[in-house]
Amino acid sequence: MTRVLIAVTGVDHWTLADGSQSPAGYWPEELSTPHRVFADAGLDITIATPGGVAPTATEAGFAPEMHGGDAAAGQRIREHLASIEALNAPEVLEDVDVAAHDFVFVPGGWGPMEDLAVSQSFGELLRRFTDAGKPVAAVCHGPAALLPARDDQGGWLFAGRELTGFSNAEEHAVGTAPLAKWLLEDRLRCEGGVYSAAPGDWAEYVVVDGNLYTGQNPASSEALAKRLVADTAA
Repeated sequence: MTRVLIAVTGVDHWTLADGSQSPAGYWPEELSTPHRVFADAGLDITIATPGGVAPTATEAGFAPEMHGGDAAAGQRIREHLASIEALNAPEVLEDVDVAAHDFVFVPGGWGPMEDLAVSQSFGELLRRFTDAGKPVAAVCHGPAALLPARDDQGGWLFAGRELTGFSNAEEHAVGTAPLAKWLLEDRLRCEGGVYSAAPGDWAEYVVVDGNLYTGQNPASSEALAKRLVADTAA
């Protein structure tokens, strides 16, 4: 049985450029949809957060306008998340055994930019997954969690690799670009990532480069999860 580690942000806020805090955690669709895909495929799922805290969903992610005006879509996501008992008592991310998992998946939301993006322990965990040749996957703002992964010389572990994530254009479209300390696309490029995005905002877009799997935005969650299921079953 394929075993997946879903590494979820543990914060409930995102610190903005002016020092204020905006309510934020994980983006609901980016955890709910991949979890459903993984569960339907019969994967053994572990959910872990820094310190083992119960994670916080970004409430805005349930709003109808985030689902094309479909209020029922947000409610379905809320109900699915409520059914995941592991979200109430996740594993401690720092204690995870890489050998017990076949790949790691990081949902987005602005939360990962607050904690996972600066977590040396998570960076080391990603290095161990990579050294073992196991897939490392992240969607939307989830690739922020890739930033602390370093090689022996201190260089970014994923420099020179093709990848995607929430784009500057999408950040401007939702109005958060002027508020942010830094933008994900900028940081990925600055660290040496070969960043690309879909021609238009909000389109499904998945990039795979070796063991690195990334999706651009919420619309990419399902396709990314299905690709991981297919590739790890091969």
